[in-house]
Amino acid sequence: MQIHNLKRNKANRKAKQVGRGGTRGKTSGRGTKGQNARAGHKKRPEMRDFIKKLPKLRGRGKNFLKSRLEKPIVLNVNILEKIFAKGDTINAQMLLGKGLVTKRNGRMPKVKILGVGPLTKSLNIEKLAVSKSAKEMIELAGGKVI
Repeated sequence: MQIHNLKRNKANRKAKQVGRGGTRGKTSGRGTKGQNARAGHKKRPEMRDFIKKLPKLRGRGKNFLKSRLEKPIVLNVNILEKIFAKGDTINAQMLLGKGLVTKRNGRMPKVKILGVGPLTKSLNIEKLAVSKSAKEMIELAGGKVI
């Protein structure tokens, strides 16, 4: 094989020339006249007008106080009854260790204990939100809410 015997796999393609006669003559495939036929200028997208009319968000950013609006994880008293032993102290770390609660975005979520179901064991609850009925049930069973 010699260099003068080599051939390309694909033929050379010429770039499309516009406005040179032939099949793409005169308007060069751009229809007739008007704003769309002009080079370098296009119509403004309609959606942009709607966006421009909307007011900008004021204040401290759209995610301000988002953590306050997060709903707490709800645990019922009957679940605590099944999992914890008599006299146990329950806090967020204990709940995490037992797998009742998982972290959200690397942070401990808020937890609230509700008074649903029976409670016979005395449990001590630390630094968790407790509903009124749950607090009464815990204190009746001999536990404390700290």
